[in-house]
Amino acid sequence: MGKSSTGATVTGGEPFVVMAKPVGPLCNLQCGYCYYLETSQYYDAAHAFRMSDRVLEAYVRQYIEENPGPQIQFTWHGGEPTLAGLAFFKKAVAMQKRFLPAGWTCWNNLQTNGILLDDEWCAFLAEEHFDVGLSLDGTKPLHDEYRKDYSGQGTFDRAAAACRRLQAHGIQPDLLCTVTSSIANDPIGVYRSLRSFGTGWIQFIPIVRRTKDGRITSDSVSAGDYGRFLSTILDEWLSRDIGLLEVQLFAELSHIWSGGEANVCQLAPTCGRVLILEHDGSVYSCDHFVSPEHRLGDLSNQTLREMADSPEQRTFGLAKRDSLPDQCRTCAYLTVCRGHCPKDRFILSDTGEPGLHYLCAGLRQFYAHAEKTLRQIGQMRRQGLTPSSIKSALRAEEMVRWQGIGRNDPCPCGSGRKAKNCCWHKRP
Repeated sequence: MGKSSTGATVTGGEPFVVMAKPVGPLCNLQCGYCYYLETSQYYDAAHAFRMSDRVLEAYVRQYIEENPGPQIQFTWHGGEPTLAGLAFFKKAVAMQKRFLPAGWTCWNNLQTNGILLDDEWCAFLAEEHFDVGLSLDGTKPLHDEYRKDYSGQGTFDRAAAACRRLQAHGIQPDLLCTVTSSIANDPIGVYRSLRSFGTGWIQFIPIVRRTKDGRITSDSVSAGDYGRFLSTILDEWLSRDIGLLEVQLFAELSHIWSGGEANVCQLAPTCGRVLILEHDGSVYSCDHFVSPEHRLGDLSNQTLREMADSPEQRTFGLAKRDSLPDQCRTCAYLTVCRGHCPKDRFILSDTGEPGLHYLCAGLRQFYAHAEKTLRQIGQMRRQGLTPSSIKSALRAEEMVRWQGIGRNDPCPCGSGRKAKNCCWHKRP
């Protein structure tokens, strides 16, 4: 408990996070796979997608007052949040400083396509210690395939320039890369391109979309391709990059497999603790469920805490666990997968039960490939081993595993193929 600068009591309770959309779905790009642009259908054509000072102040004040603290995370998303303008974010930071109780701190995370990030923007983000997530889809041809501006031009060069500009100002952005059907076909090229930026953090986001009649879109990654994509990148990361960069999914799985709790909602037993605040003050259950039926209320007449703890939101969050098909409940990987994101749980299980994740087969393939090594890495990290010590231990184990294996022998990875046709080129 504590007091804000307004004198209001700072409440505790189960933590929740808010992802704020200062301009709603507005964006200066027209990415072919964007899921959020369609939310504009819920507003009039002449609607002004802009968060007012009233909504901004109510959000900042409430979020601080209703957060257990003493460290608070503000997340700005879109659409493209930089379209709100630099003055908007300066105002937001000033409000945060005004409402923060003594001894508390907050940090801001901005997810952006980077197009508007000039030196003035970057200087501000650095001065106020923003974390920045930058969308960058691997190689130039793959990025430019879907991430185009409204004139139809690809945007890789501008996104790459934004990355370098952020780095020049002392910010190492987190690189967010989607995994489309095209990107999944070039795991090494995509990974090495992202690695070349030297930011230290990569997150992969699978694209799974359906048409209104339920068909899978051509840009969606298949389950098998996604599993192979992740497995190939894991092997590359293990061979050269432990301690140099982190891949979010690998870090999260090694943490869970070594006894930790999930930090990301798709791998948690339940969800519903990441609310969406739209520009007009409306609050929704989840970034992938912004629709009238998932509208929880409005900041003008309800508090964030009331909406986060409402029966509707609790039901939404518990449904992730309670609607699991039996195939998930009996799966060896339940404790790390938890059925994954409900957004994509729309196929039938092996016994015809609804609610299985579309990428299940690929995820299971990847978990089987990754479990032993990522579990070891997590355990060694908990023991305080340095990255170089971890790499040495893994290499020594690999050398033992390959001892006496010839080109025509079964590969020790367990694939059933001959070593020369499988992992021979990756042996230590």
